[in-house]
Amino acid sequence: MPHADNALAPLPPGLDVGARLRDLRKGQGMSARSLALRLGISPSAVSQIERSVLQPSVSRLIAITDALGVPLAAVFDARIEPAAEPEAPAGGFTLDRAGHSSSVTLESGVLFRRLSPGRTPGVDYFESTYPPGASAHAEAGLFRHDGYEVGTMISGELTIDFDAERVILRAGDAINYPCSLPHRIHNTGTEDAVARWLIVHPEH
Repeated sequence: MPHADNALAPLPPGLDVGARLRDLRKGQGMSARSLALRLGISPSAVSQIERSVLQPSVSRLIAITDALGVPLAAVFDARIEPAAEPEAPAGGFTLDRAGHSSSVTLESGVLFRRLSPGRTPGVDYFESTYPPGASAHAEAGLFRHDGYEVGTMISGELTIDFDAERVILRAGDAINYPCSLPHRIHNTGTEDAVARWLIVHPEH
């Protein structure tokens, strides 16, 4: 019996993360100066990120979305505002066909690809690819953010530094931890490291 699936239209594989962050900021009615104050950086740095002169690191991208009060998933969809993202209808589903998922390239060549096909309240689901030597955090220290993180390694090797321990993940390994636990993710191997991540956000 024919049925209509709630499929999403194709998107370009790579989005302009700076332009998308600017649109999200404006959509929240926040000035670049106010965002800069929340992030503890200069308005000039915000401007350079939004004009794609500088690519944000993973930690900076998460800090920006947290400051804007939008899910990380909102960065990956330039078609619609976060609140209007398609949700599965009652008794139905949302479908994103192979090759249609969007991605963003961040500092040091880290690639984030959105895996969730539509808005899933309280959850971000994505795939990351870290080239050799790439890190989620540009600075030497550790960082923290909102939510609870679950990761599964697909290929390569990723290192996660915590306050008192270093964990090396290889294909098939899985890990979970509260994002409030200071950490730093980086690729200490010799090949691209691919992992899938689920971030569960606390209810407010």
